[in-house]
Amino acid sequence: MTWTESDAEERGLWDDYDESDVRVRPNPKANRPRSKRRPAHDDAQQAFVIAVDRGRYQLEVASTGQPVTAARARELRRKQIVVGDRVAVVGDLSGDDGTLARIVRVEPRTTVLRRSADDIDSVERVVVANADRLIIVVAAAQPDPSLGFIDRCIVAALDAGIVPIVAVTKTDLASAAPVHEHLAGLDIEVLESRADRFASDAVIDVALGHIAVLIGHSGVGKSTLLNAVVPEADRATGHVNAVTGRGRHTSSSALACRVEAVAANAADTADVGAGEAGAGEAAAPGRSNRGGGSRDSAGERDSAVAMASHDDDHVAVDARHGWLIDTPGVRSFGLGHVQADRVFQAFPDLESLVPVVAQTPIEQLDADELAAGLPSELHQRVHSLVRVLRNLHDRPKY
Repeated sequence: MTWTESDAEERGLWDDYDESDVRVRPNPKANRPRSKRRPAHDDAQQAFVIAVDRGRYQLEVASTGQPVTAARARELRRKQIVVGDRVAVVGDLSGDDGTLARIVRVEPRTTVLRRSADDIDSVERVVVANADRLIIVVAAAQPDPSLGFIDRCIVAALDAGIVPIVAVTKTDLASAAPVHEHLAGLDIEVLESRADRFASDAVIDVALGHIAVLIGHSGVGKSTLLNAVVPEADRATGHVNAVTGRGRHTSSSALACRVEAVAANAADTADVGAGEAGAGEAAAPGRSNRGGGSRDSAGERDSAVAMASHDDDHVAVDARHGWLIDTPGVRSFGLGHVQADRVFQAFPDLESLVPVVAQTPIEQLDADELAAGLPSELHQRVHSLVRVLRNLHDRPKY
């Protein structure tokens, strides 16, 4: 026994546990690197992502309409999948309890709605994919409408190639006139809804043939509006704090609900809120032209539906089908992902200010000076434009 060995080692008591006694011979066949080739999955079915919850994805299979639960394949572990994505799925598509399909491919997105925590935050958050209508929901009261929030959502929508629409809820508590005046110079449709007459018919009309997403602060009535359009959604709704005037989060994740044309006929007797008309004008039920928007003509709508329609291998979006996506309430809508020169497209009513703003250093822009001489209803819009441009200028440069 040497001074480095114990008596137990000399007697071989640990031989059975000594890994150094095991000779590992490399196996060339077993140690080959994994092939980069992957199956083509030619038999994969197209599906639409309707909800995401802790690594599990609720899908609707396009060919059968069957809801299924799926996980994503290993090769997609770095790929973000969000509500609105069109995916290819394989495996058990029966939708039975305990079954799990597998997402093997995410189809190219037509649009991506993004937001950041604030204007100087470079981290983008994808809200939904493939939406072509953004319904900006604000309340006429409780909480008061945030006109700056509307402007920011319009900027994000136009930057993403999405058509913005504004829905004003709770018009039985206060007039929607401030919102109409704010958007008077824009070609944006404004819907109105109240407790006794929801504008569900108008929302259905907007969603048919499209993928529409509801966005707004907590407590403005997004989930209530969704429940009026799709009663089986049964989204939880909350109340507004009487002291702070703010709502509380009741929706923790986005949810897509299918909208059927037949629902419009069933809703005729119950909802259809009549939007206020301008002097001498008659507004269609639940809709108003005072914001500058107009109801689509039959030809325009058929054209839009044709553009939004997809072939049989994709989720049906046509004149009798559409999707309405409810999202959790947001405190703010940051535009850190938007380039400054793309902000102006959301302010066509301030086109006369573009040369002045372009030639003036951002630090020297004064909203009050720019608004001088403009109609009073544009003053808030000028402040929104200057605020966004300043914040985007102050974001970190990488």
